[in-house]
Amino acid sequence: MSEFSRLTRRRFIATAGVSAASAIFLKGCLGNPPSDNATTTQNPTAAPAVNVNSGEAPEVTAVKLGYLPIVESAPLIIAKEKGFFAKYGLTEVEVSKQSNWASARDNIVNGAAAGGIDGGQWQMPMPHLITEGLITNGRKTPMYVLAQLNTQGNGIAISDSLKGQGISLKIKNPDLIKGYEKTKGRKFKAAFTFPNANQDLWIRYWLAANGIDPDKDIDLLAVPPSETVQGMKTGSMDAFSTGDPWPLRIVNDNIGFLGALTEQIWQAHPEEYLALRADWVDKNPKATKAILKAVMEAQQWCDKPENRKELATIVSGRNYFNVPVAVLMPPFEGKYTMGDGQPNVNNFKAGPLYWKDSVGSVSYPYKSHDLWFLTETMRWGFHKGAIKDVDTAKKLVDKVNREDLWKEAAKEAGIASADIPTSTSRGVEQFFDGVKFDPEKPEAYLASLKIKKA
Repeated sequence: MSEFSRLTRRRFIATAGVSAASAIFLKGCLGNPPSDNATTTQNPTAAPAVNVNSGEAPEVTAVKLGYLPIVESAPLIIAKEKGFFAKYGLTEVEVSKQSNWASARDNIVNGAAAGGIDGGQWQMPMPHLITEGLITNGRKTPMYVLAQLNTQGNGIAISDSLKGQGISLKIKNPDLIKGYEKTKGRKFKAAFTFPNANQDLWIRYWLAANGIDPDKDIDLLAVPPSETVQGMKTGSMDAFSTGDPWPLRIVNDNIGFLGALTEQIWQAHPEEYLALRADWVDKNPKATKAILKAVMEAQQWCDKPENRKELATIVSGRNYFNVPVAVLMPPFEGKYTMGDGQPNVNNFKAGPLYWKDSVGSVSYPYKSHDLWFLTETMRWGFHKGAIKDVDTAKKLVDKVNREDLWKEAAKEAGIASADIPTSTSRGVEQFFDGVKFDPEKPEAYLASLKIKKA
């Protein structure tokens, strides 16, 4: 009430108009595309939540969310910059850039009260591993997975020194990589940005599907993106799995080419997620749903092709990604120069998507996807077998995944019932090599894999 009292009548009318228009957009995905001179940043605290009724008003107005400067974080940034957080009463949201995934992990353990963060963007299954203390030196910090932020938007870059060798989605001669030590004096070196999570799992799946054991035949390392790019420049790194815009920068700088897009490995695959500390969510259930509503609205905005130029302009800023808009636009348009004689990709739906994909909902956090990530954790014998069997994995998914809150928030926000999944499983998933993952039979999936930890 005190915030309303400080508004002039003109500001109130303008704010109410913005909120009403946003409500129509959220329910029907309608609205006009932004004009060429549209403002790309807004002060979120200038838009009070005039459309939040007393029953849905958040318990708090502040939350600190961490992000990494890759396209997966776009919904969090847009929810802040376009005023969607403020619309739902969260007028003091801080979207905090994290230097790397290890820093984000440490900051979530500390929590915002101790200078860390309350939640944010995560590779999977980091929230589950943090919950169990498996990547935090035993310090258990329960977390809740609340939404999927995006699908796709990742690639596996290959060093230019390997051009003409047939290294693509289906590797022409796997023995070239397996026998690297004999010909080069060292093993083939590949990297990702954090161990035992998305980008590690994507490159592992691709290699193993091509008959290459990532734990025996090559050196697979966790390396910060900047160091990997430098390694590819000097010839000491051969492959790199990471999110946009890094793959395109590697191609643009004539350092390498794209061996595969993750969209080619697993179309419409789960990518990165929104997750918060469980204690914050339990204490602030209405604020949690307000975050979800804002993120959902941002995801719908991000998915409109006519908004991608403005999206690139916003996230490219020095306070966010600090990269040229020209580097971001091709992946945001689904345009990838693959290189090395491969056909280029020009398909909007092959790039990062935030609200809907070819299968259905992107935002809804399917439990079946959580189970796949944990099944891969078992496949590769991560964390000394702490997740010992499928039953353990399923119980952990049930503890961490709060798809129920997503559904509650979606209904309160007026999301069409057709856009709210009725099952926590997306069903059988299929990969580029023909292997299928049936979430009802994860043991059969594990048994079908030729390369895995003994």
